[in-house]
Amino acid sequence: MPRPQGFAYEERKDGSVVLTHHGRAAGVLRGARAAAFLAEAEAGDAQLVMARWTGAYRFGNERRARDHPRNQGGRIRRG
Repeated sequence: MPRPQGFAYEERKDGSVVLTHHGRAAGVLRGARAAAFLAEAEAGDAQLVMARWTGAYRFGNERRARDHPRNQGGRIRRG
């Protein structure tokens, strides 16, 4: 799976954290969740942490899963 990219975060004066993905808002964290995110982002790979916190960590494998035989609605693809 490719490494996540395009994420950024901004700390606001009120203590909240705004997460963006390619310039679009992906989530807002407030209070204890914002503090936990900041600690985790500074300790590890920030891109991976932001992808996990926004729920965007799955991207990349859906295409392969779509082509799997069990996801063909009972139809078996050959060739």
